[in-house]
Amino acid sequence: MPERPKHSPLRPAWRCPVCGILWPCSAAKLRLLGEYREDRPGLLSHLAKLQQAAEADLITLNPGVALPDLTPRFVGWAEAR
Repeated sequence: MPERPKHSPLRPAWRCPVCGILWPCSAAKLRLLGEYREDRPGLLSHLAKLQQAAEADLITLNPGVALPDLTPRFVGWAEAR
């Protein structure tokens, strides 16, 4: 049986290779919430590290172009409401 495609970030553009949209896509968010179900601080820390990596990649991809704030995309959705 073939392995199902993963909704992991395709670097350096940080898009989902399955959905084609900006990562994290909805499927990735659901997977991450499940993986860190009992550890919201751990999830936020993990997402913050991914955000830093994305910022570095995107700056390299687009030198001289100001990046938007990536916090809502990477961390904001996972913060406790």
